[in-house]
Amino acid sequence: QVQVVESGGGLVQAGGSLRLSCVASGRTVVMGWFRQISGKEREFVAAIKWSGGNTYYAGSVKGRFAISGDNAKNTVYLQMNGVGSEDTADYYCVGLTFYNGVYALTSALAYDSWGQGTQVTVSS
Repeated sequence: QVQVVESGGGLVQAGGSLRLSCVASGRTVVMGWFRQISGKEREFVAAIKWSGGNTYYAGSVKGRFAISGDNAKNTVYLQMNGVGSEDTADYYCVGLTFYNGVYALTSALAYDSWGQGTQVTVSS
């Protein structure tokens, strides 16, 4: 199974920017990010499908966050701009080695590799 390891979390002021990084140990077809706000279920943030470069975003981050990466390096990034207190959460990198289309890419059930999470705290 492919392992994914994320980094880059930390403390950021409201309105500021932060970039998360994630490296996979092997080939993936899709990589992305979920987050979990304390006391709530994990929610989809963004994903990128390497073939074609299609990107997907949650409505709450669209226009503020940008996902990008390098398929050859099995690396994905999440550029977070204009962060607010609502973005405080643990962020999890995810990877998918084979997509059969059973679950939407916005569903946690679609992914077979999960990182340990990196904490992002937005201060006001």
